[in-house]
Amino acid sequence: MLGIEHPILLAPMDLVSGGKLAGAVTSAGGLGLIGGGYGDLDWITKEFEEAGNQAVGVGFITWSMLKQPGLLDKTLELGPKVLMLSFGDGTEAVQKARAAGVKTLWQIQRLEQAEMAIKAGVDIVVVQGQEGGGHGMDRGLTALLPAVRDLAGPDQVIVAAGGIADGRGLAAALMLGADGVMMGTRFWASNEAVGPDAAKRQLVDSKGDDTIRSKVFDVVRGLDWPWHFSGRVVANKFARKWHNNIEALQENADAQREVYEASDPQDYATRVLIAGEALDLIDAIESAEQIVDKTVSQAAALLKNGANFLAR
Repeated sequence: MLGIEHPILLAPMDLVSGGKLAGAVTSAGGLGLIGGGYGDLDWITKEFEEAGNQAVGVGFITWSMLKQPGLLDKTLELGPKVLMLSFGDGTEAVQKARAAGVKTLWQIQRLEQAEMAIKAGVDIVVVQGQEGGGHGMDRGLTALLPAVRDLAGPDQVIVAAGGIADGRGLAAALMLGADGVMMGTRFWASNEAVGPDAAKRQLVDSKGDDTIRSKVFDVVRGLDWPWHFSGRVVANKFARKWHNNIEALQENADAQREVYEASDPQDYATRVLIAGEALDLIDAIESAEQIVDKTVSQAAALLKNGANFLAR
């Protein structure tokens, strides 16, 4: 469907998955997606230029995109290979993208959301488990993924996301019913990702046990996220202070926002560091090409040796 060599997609991480990283993943044989996030068109346009002549896609936080009339139309004019929609009703956007000849992805966290995406005619359903970094819900990938496959039938293209950072995750996802995987945190810790080296080093030094799903950083940053979505982040001093006392944080949101914004942007005891449970599997900052090559090589070896699990 996508004309790619390897079934690996870059998650469109807001302000992290820039054109350089997206282009590098595509160059390595996967497909890179630029993180359109909340919808900064100037940033998105610049990052498409950074991708050079590599075919890349773009992903949006759907509820935020829908608040900005004209954003989708202007983005489609940039010629993305795919459009990914997450967190909201993407039906209208799927129709617009189809009319523009652009393939679509819709990320879901519940079976009812998968039904909506399939009904809208989406090309690829992205099944996101709660293990993933950033926003999501609370269902684990290993039960949700095969359930979506059973619901969707054999012909629907499905991609797995959440907690996948190496070839073991890719091989397992294929056995659970996916056609490919989408990786975020693993590519965050890459040479090409947008962001400071301090953040990437922190990712390498942190573990999955250090992460939590929380509303703290939505509240303190004044982000109007639907309440049923929470964000998986590395639990730092600020998050631990307020995680179990969200109501008090809401009551003091203005004052705490001043504290947050006054901190050094690389002070990760205060500032948010978005990451998933796959941190345990990341021990180095590498190039996107190295990450893709290692992932597919490991998955291929595992799949080839799968017959060894059968009794002779």
